[in-house]
Amino acid sequence: MSFLAAALDRVKPSATIAVTDKARALKAAGRNVIGLGAGEPDFDTPANIKLAAIRAIEAGKTKYTAVDGIPELKEAIIGKFQRENGIAYKPNQIIVGTGGKQVLYNALMATINPGDEVIIPAPYWVSYPEMVALAGGEPVPVVCTAATGFKLQAEALERAITPKTKWVILCSPSNPTGAAYTRAELKALTDVLVKHPHVWVMTDDMYEHLVYDDFQFTTVAQVEPSLYDRTLTVNGVSKAYCMTGWRIGYAGGPAHLIKAMATIQSQSTSNPCSIAQWASVEALNGPQDFIPANNKVFKERRDLAVSMLNQANGIECPRPEGAFYVYPSCAGTIGKKAPSGNVISNDEQFVTELLETEGVAVVQGSAFGLGPAFRISYATKTSDLEDACKRIQRFCGNLR
Repeated sequence: MSFLAAALDRVKPSATIAVTDKARALKAAGRNVIGLGAGEPDFDTPANIKLAAIRAIEAGKTKYTAVDGIPELKEAIIGKFQRENGIAYKPNQIIVGTGGKQVLYNALMATINPGDEVIIPAPYWVSYPEMVALAGGEPVPVVCTAATGFKLQAEALERAITPKTKWVILCSPSNPTGAAYTRAELKALTDVLVKHPHVWVMTDDMYEHLVYDDFQFTTVAQVEPSLYDRTLTVNGVSKAYCMTGWRIGYAGGPAHLIKAMATIQSQSTSNPCSIAQWASVEALNGPQDFIPANNKVFKERRDLAVSMLNQANGIECPRPEGAFYVYPSCAGTIGKKAPSGNVISNDEQFVTELLETEGVAVVQGSAFGLGPAFRISYATKTSDLEDACKRIQRFCGNLR
């Protein structure tokens, strides 16, 4: 018998972390590698946020805090939800975790029983189905193709719901595609969910502020207030505030669910880092003017990547509404021979050959539930992004 838990048989390692680690190892070995795998802004954390953390250290705010977050951060989160989303929460409806990933994980661990189903639009963030599986549930991917803008359609949602469905997970703007739901598109989905009172909604709004071309962000509890009591609205400071390493995520939802999530957290990590919490208070309450400035650069990079990738043989790249990812199809390269002599049979082999031949690290679409495609994060230096796109063009041009 194996010493390891059988639950591990249901879980795959993170493909995005794997490609980042491989790129890092190749760089350490002296290879010229451009890593486009990590979903991490290349901008530094704003100075006022860093200063708030330093002041917290100097003031001795380095002790344990309440498991689910300091009152000051909860109030800042309540203010953010009211100000930006028109959603009212009380302190007992707010939880702060060690990153958005922990918040999502805690919610699933606190609610999933064996056999419970969770509907997940695909392409999806790689961790969603794995967390559902770890909790003992059954992930139910619903494929959303480029023809529908990689967005879940009301008819498809209706077909996927069964008596066993417990959650639907929605991510907008999306990791990995950058697709974002308009108010009308969300309303079509919420109209379906209203008819199924046993189904709850988990909205991952981590990329809320990273939208372009005058796109107007909305979230489920804002669009359909009648779903307020069965919606968990998840967000965090990682992406928009360039605080990935600070590890602060948060959520608002029904008090009994938040209490259950806090119980899970109390027996795993306890409170998030006290210093990062005080920095996050400043992030949410302080100046926000750097966000549109960063977004201007992200939009320029998006447009650069979309234009250059669509000039590569066999590649088709849609233009996303938000986040900092593009999700091009590489269907036109399947069956062709790479410079190594290997025939490209799927998207995993495409990204492997691309990394070995040109030193560009991207993530295969099959890891996100829809291939043949690959994800590029353009949250990297513009000159590196341009160089990487040229290498992709060259690689595709040399396929035979």
